Amino acid sequence: MFEELAYFEVAGGDVIGIATKDITDQDFGGIVLAKDQRLRFRGVSVTEFRPTPEEAKISLFARMREAAQARAEDHYQGDDDRDPIDFFTHLRKEKRLHPSFMQLTTAEGYSPAREIIEPMMRWYEDADGNFVEQFQTTAFDQRIWELYLFAMLIEAGYDLTREHNIPDFCCSGLLGQLFIEAVTVGSTVEKGQVVPPPPVETPDEMDRYLADYMPIKFGSPLYTKLRKKYWEQPHVNKAPFVLAVADFSAPMSMMHSQSALERYLFGYKHTTNVDEEGNLIIVPERIEQHHWEGKTIPSGFFRLSDAENVSAVISSNAGTISKFNRLGVLGKFGSKRVLVIRKGTMVDHNPNARHPKFFKVIVNAAGYAEDWIEGLNVYHNPNANIPLPREMLPGAAHHFCNDSGQVTSYTPEFHPFTSITENFVPVDVDQVLEEVGEKTHMVWTLKPDDNIRLREDEDHSTK
Repeated sequence: MFEELAYFEVAGGDVIGIATKDITDQDFGGIVLAKDQRLRFRGVSVTEFRPTPEEAKISLFARMREAAQARAEDHYQGDDDRDPIDFFTHLRKEKRLHPSFMQLTTAEGYSPAREIIEPMMRWYEDADGNFVEQFQTTAFDQRIWELYLFAMLIEAGYDLTREHNIPDFCCSGLLGQLFIEAVTVGSTVEKGQVVPPPPVETPDEMDRYLADYMPIKFGSPLYTKLRKKYWEQPHVNKAPFVLAVADFSAPMSMMHSQSALERYLFGYKHTTNVDEEGNLIIVPERIEQHHWEGKTIPSGFFRLSDAENVSAVISSNAGTISKFNRLGVLGKFGSKRVLVIRKGTMVDHNPNARHPKFFKVIVNAAGYAEDWIEGLNVYHNPNANIPLPREMLPGAAHHFCNDSGQVTSYTPEFHPFTSITENFVPVDVDQVLEEVGEKTHMVWTLKPDDNIRLREDEDHSTK
């Protein structure tokens, strides 16, 4: 109905204004939001429509001043008398808190993430009643993954209801209903001790890790969720059902485990050759099993019995605190002394490309753009009883596998495979941006025969 033109806030951030343009009538207005009893921002006033943006802005500012001068109680909506939840006050002694939660709550470099998460979490309904406890202690990564999915689904235009407690996300949108259950891959624990993952220092070690170790790691929680048969619930059985999996099995493991997930889901490995004309030839080979240290599981999750009831599996290596920090910077949250640099690999759309492109970008720079769904991969089940339309998750990369094992992928223009986010504090951000000028976003391609080494100097420039 509206195009959102600009955003404003009263000093202190308790009142927000949105300047709008009516798409049908082409006139201009504004919406004022203030905090309700649970500290959630909700609409409290709408301006008259004006013929020009300037006139509409005058009306919007006047309504914002009125809202700021009103009592807090005047903005309560009368439909929820519960007290607000304090997400960041420590519930336990510091030694029992998750290290990443401690970093989020105390480090200036993560203040953008902290300040964008707080108002967002006011809207997240805690179906299990233990979200805050786990967020602070034993399940920080899992709760961040759920919060990422929540943000991504809201951005995609879905209404999330809590009429039913299962699965995790019951979504309604313009294209219908969608049901999603969150899944995470954790560390291996034996006798109360975390078992470190196998080494991946050599190419052979990495190949074995991706060919068998990680498919088994993905297979265990996905199979556990499959046995719960969510699709038998009356409210689920006529709509797409999706499993959303994230890899937290080891620090930085998600940087390279995505290919192992695809291998396990479709049950194929792929080798590449180049013909005489330089065209890339991809040869699929069906996999029947994965073996690792005495454990064997069948490959091809989508070939398992009952898996036809799963429409797709979605995954992203960006469902982490770094994503929230980058989006926080874009939303002008947190300390203004935080410089955020992102670098990684991305899709090369050349059909004969055998290697990804590399990119490096200053997130604070003008022109940088990112949304929540960026980096999301959707693996469509070729055997699904209820297929998932691509349009239900726009902006994601969608992957389809045919009967012979060939995978066709539809990816956005910019789709990252992996990325690392670095925070630098304290920094005069404006001065840095002025010094680097237009060199705030770099993309380059390396060929297999390139002899090149990237060196990070003390001033963090790349040479």
